[in-house]
Amino acid sequence: MMTITPIPAFNDNYIWLMQANEQAVCVDPGEAAPVLAYLQQHRLSLHSILITHHHRDHIGGVADLQEAFPDAIIYGPEDIACVTQAMQEGDVLDVLGEPVVVWEVPGHTHNHIAYLLTIHGTAAPHVFCGDTLFSAGCGRVFCGTIEQLQHSLARFQSLPDATLFYPAHEYTASNLRFALSVEPDNQAAIAALAVATDTPTLPVTLAHEKAINPFLRLDSEQIQQQVALQGMSMINDAAVFASLRQLKNQF
Repeated sequence: MMTITPIPAFNDNYIWLMQANEQAVCVDPGEAAPVLAYLQQHRLSLHSILITHHHRDHIGGVADLQEAFPDAIIYGPEDIACVTQAMQEGDVLDVLGEPVVVWEVPGHTHNHIAYLLTIHGTAAPHVFCGDTLFSAGCGRVFCGTIEQLQHSLARFQSLPDATLFYPAHEYTASNLRFALSVEPDNQAAIAALAVATDTPTLPVTLAHEKAINPFLRLDSEQIQQQVALQGMSMINDAAVFASLRQLKNQF
């Protein structure tokens, strides 16, 4: 049976590691040392690495992991130098005996992808979403566009409510504080913040995110009112989304 483990890295990164039958696959290894330590402790061999995008805190450990496991396959967007097998929309991988579907989810970066894992016997996918979706938030726009980011989150929203998301950062507490600044009466967000401080909160279900994440709650009257009070556009969902992202950047 496959298991999924978070390996903490830096101040707030998670390197997600899947393991089964003495083999492992890791996602976005920003540094190698904690991954190598875990593999050694559990006597695992690294089969492959999944990369969601090119930022250094997601690929910084790849070279050292390749040196330790030269046969490991590096999957990711085609324009990342360390990638040995380029991925694009709709590609399907066999990851430790389980199917993984690739989605292109640009916005945070122009080439960001996500990996949707279906484990045998489970009803909903496990989504390694990098920096596209965070609990109670979403990624900043760097070399993508705000329109791409909104579309990518809308795709995620179309998945079953039981879908589990595995973001690459533990930003939940700070994101919830922003969420409550634009929707102060959200009881689900209030309850989530009460238990989020200094506590791992990931992975999260889509149902939970629909209840607390302002970027998935564009139809909330209170959020729309807060956007309007800031003198920002709320003419449609795209305008509300862009206004929220601007407010979060300034928060």
